[in-house]
Amino acid sequence: MSIRWVLNASPVICLARAGYEHLLVNPTGQALLPMAVAEEIQAGPPNDPARLLLETGIFLIIPTTEAPEVLAWDLGRGETAVLSYAYLNSGFTAIIDDLAARKCARSLQIAHKGTLAVIIMAKKQGLIPSAAEVLHKLLAVGLRLDEPLIRSALKETLN
Repeated sequence: MSIRWVLNASPVICLARAGYEHLLVNPTGQALLPMAVAEEIQAGPPNDPARLLLETGIFLIIPTTEAPEVLAWDLGRGETAVLSYAYLNSGFTAIIDDLAARKCARSLQIAHKGTLAVIIMAKKQGLIPSAAEVLHKLLAVGLRLDEPLIRSALKETLN
């Protein structure tokens, strides 16, 4: 099964800082980064793991067209670019954590997942030995998730 993701900055930044950036690049799939997201990451400190990851050329950086339906939500540049791309290009899933952007995605029926879902998928595919360990590292580097959501997601990995 081919995975086709368009990534926002937060998942890239958090996973790179925690040392799990490889979960965003599946050898059987495609992970795209809109130019607006790349610019946001490049604006970070020179030694930031996400910025260094971006400099490796691992992601295909793409121009995007802003969809009027997404623009109406008045989101940030990166969120707008990610959701517009997924909206205008069927078969792509937006990987996005921002709450307002996720509400927009649900409203416009844009396929989307967050960093937590990426971790759960990785555990189910055997790419990581422990989802809990990865989540603890992500929380330590600044990913914000509430405890009930984490508990619920971790229970899913036991099935």
